[in-house]
Amino acid sequence: MSYNLSNLLYLITIVAFVLALHFLSNPAHARRGNQIGAAGMLLAIVVTWIKIGSTSWWAIALAMLIGGGFGAVAARKVRMTAMPQMVALFNGVGGGAAALIALAELHQVLPPPGAPTADISLAIVLSGLIGSISFSGSMVAFGKLQELIGGRPITYAGQQFVNGALFVGALACGIALVAGVQDQWLLWITIAASLAFGVLFVLPIGGADMPVVISLLNAFTGLAVALGGFELENNLLIVSGMLVGASGTLLTLMMSRAMNRSVANVLFGAFGKVTVSAADSAAANGGQSVRSASAEDVAVMLAYAHKVVFVPGYGLAVAQAQHDVRQLADLLEEKGVEVTYAIHPVAGRMPGHMNVLLAEANVPYPQLKEMDDANPEFSRTDVAVVVGANDVVNPDARTNQGSPIYGMPILNVDDAQAVVVLKRSMNPGFAGIENPLFYNPKTVMLFGDAKESITKLVADVKSL
Repeated sequence: MSYNLSNLLYLITIVAFVLALHFLSNPAHARRGNQIGAAGMLLAIVVTWIKIGSTSWWAIALAMLIGGGFGAVAARKVRMTAMPQMVALFNGVGGGAAALIALAELHQVLPPPGAPTADISLAIVLSGLIGSISFSGSMVAFGKLQELIGGRPITYAGQQFVNGALFVGALACGIALVAGVQDQWLLWITIAASLAFGVLFVLPIGGADMPVVISLLNAFTGLAVALGGFELENNLLIVSGMLVGASGTLLTLMMSRAMNRSVANVLFGAFGKVTVSAADSAAANGGQSVRSASAEDVAVMLAYAHKVVFVPGYGLAVAQAQHDVRQLADLLEEKGVEVTYAIHPVAGRMPGHMNVLLAEANVPYPQLKEMDDANPEFSRTDVAVVVGANDVVNPDARTNQGSPIYGMPILNVDDAQAVVVLKRSMNPGFAGIENPLFYNPKTVMLFGDAKESITKLVADVKSL
């Protein structure tokens, strides 16, 4: 394949990636965006295979078979509950691949005629460093989301000093390599220190902040891939990597803004470490206790309401109750009830988690209301049904200056005439703090598995 033809086909791939991002920005067109992006990636793989396949076609074919087979099976088998883990895992693999490319390229250029030029060596060092951090950090994020590691922040004395020493050590080895020291072990040490740093960097971050962490690590992977493009002199890798890096960075800033916290506070604040006991929370609420209700009572509330708003959270994903919620919503609409869904930007364990979950249940897109559109509607809502959400509906974010989440924009469900909270127990959410909404006189708790509770509500609404 000629140089000009391959570049033209790569340009088509780049356009496909840009269009994919455009369509992914709207839930109604997200599926088309995925299809366009996948087609662009397939074209890129085929072009690359043709360009270099004459010397190693069997190795590329084997890699495609293994990687493509694993990806296809994983994507089809993974439950929506585990989608954040899969995103973290795949993102980490991308960062690890960039680090391996850096090692391979350094091996190519270090033998005679001598050390690589400064620009190439700089790209190699940064790609290895950033890719390694992304890989190990993503693996820790995967472990936290999969509950292989505790979701609470894991801290220890001198943590920041150790992290700083590791990062400075990795950086020093990289600088020495860029300066002209011809020793491949310098890059090995850089990568090893970066891997350790990635682990220790993510361990102190709580599960509630995983959406921000996933976005940031995604940006790291994109930057590492773009640097790999400089090493390989591949324009496609440069552009696609920068697209991922830029979008991941913007998403990180948007998610932090949605919690009214700086990125530094998310990364270094050990948010969720301090917990408040139920007794303390009750005392803070004047000794009030929660009110529980039966499914029959809640069904009556819903069936005779004029407007009902469902507020989904991670508990909905855990219970896999999205289809049941859609069925309940359809029943209520048949009875003339107006139904919408209020979506908080950081609900769930990855950006857009609730949108993806409800889209799987074919919830009409116009019914999905983002926070800014949903909040003005709560004052005219008869019943707000909170399904597995906690921190994103906590009124302390507005009223309690001593709360760790004070200032975070929340869904104002307490403005509704009545609130129904579906929870397994009174355990606090990932932020580790109690929620005074549960003690509000207008709130009733429907305890139990969300899927079982919704199933009971469907049966009871049908009988009315």
